[in-house]
Amino acid sequence: MKQIMPCLWFENQAEEAARFYTSLFKNSKITGITHYPASASAASGRPAGSVMTVNFELNGQEFMGLNGGPEFKFTEAISLTVRCKDQKEIDEFCVNLPSHERGEDLPAISHMER
Repeated sequence: MKQIMPCLWFENQAEEAARFYTSLFKNSKITGITHYPASASAASGRPAGSVMTVNFELNGQEFMGLNGGPEFKFTEAISLTVRCKDQKEIDEFCVNLPSHERGEDLPAISHMER
């Protein structure tokens, strides 16, 4: 598992996109799908049980598709997901990676268990 993984944001088409991309490239597969729990449904605006993330590989390169809702439209731009070993490492990134647009620190992020 690599530490940094590109993340593609979708309104609600992450699984459809991952299935399409993996059908195009040899040596590709969907490696995991997570669903929104009831506890995150209200905050995210996504229905409980709907697909939240789809992890997939395209010829060995890992990607994540995120169904994040309509706040941001899908573009050719990507974000990078940084996998951290613990909350201390997450906190170091949050302090040291300022928000480019606002010049502010990133908001605190909790370590999410899989």
